[in-house]
Amino acid sequence: MGGVDTHLHLSRWWPDLPHTGYRPDLDYTVSGLLAEMDAAGIDWGLAIPVYEAPSPPEALAESRAQFAASRGRLRTIVSVDPTRGAAAIEAALRLWAEEPELAGIKLFPGYQAFYPHDPALAPLYEFAHRRALPVLIHQGDTLDRNGRIKFARPIEVDEVAVRYRDVRFVLCHFGNPWMDEAAEVVYKNENVYADTSGLLAHPSAPLFPRMIDQARDRLEQAILALGGVDRVLYGSDWPLEELRVAVALVERLDLPPEDRTKILGENARRLFQLPSAPR
Repeated sequence: MGGVDTHLHLSRWWPDLPHTGYRPDLDYTVSGLLAEMDAAGIDWGLAIPVYEAPSPPEALAESRAQFAASRGRLRTIVSVDPTRGAAAIEAALRLWAEEPELAGIKLFPGYQAFYPHDPALAPLYEFAHRRALPVLIHQGDTLDRNGRIKFARPIEVDEVAVRYRDVRFVLCHFGNPWMDEAAEVVYKNENVYADTSGLLAHPSAPLFPRMIDQARDRLEQAILALGGVDRVLYGSDWPLEELRVAVALVERLDLPPEDRTKILGENARRLFQLPSAPR
């Protein structure tokens, strides 16, 4: 069985691809992404919309097209900006209720300046419970310099994880730079997971090879704090990271082979109810 990348972005609203993508000539299409997935041994990917998408209907239409073009390999994730008010959340939930191929919901605190435990999100979490959909929550640093990272600390997810024990939450980017804090939230709450996406700077950054070593060390320390890998998920944050580099980060962890296999795919297949391999 191949792997599962739980954190990919493929959107016409992605910001400034030539400068933010891991290389300027990246083939930023469904076929280009599938080719990179094949080369890295990835069967499935979660196609996460970007917060710059104008509206939930437009983002969902894009995701539907990607799902079809990839023959289901790029699974559909949806999002809404809760700062637009209760009516916007209600409209998004009505839209999503008609979509049979949802894999999860993504929230962007930090980018959109809200806390995950905001009471306004109660209908969304109740919808996630009814549909058995994991809720992915952006954590830590933001690509946008106007982001406000106080909203994106892992500790802020603890309250909502306790409040909604029947909803599974994913701390994206392992809470980076607060990886120790994220590990504690995951350790304490059996309904919380963390992904390995976006832990590396742009490849042009000085000392990039040393950053890879540091990210591996920090991941190993976080996993030691967890006492296991059953709620750790591989993710890349493509196009910010090259898939082969993101996969290698996991493959080189000082863990038993079976644990690396869990991180690279088994855990995500269970969480997102994915088949063993694409048809």
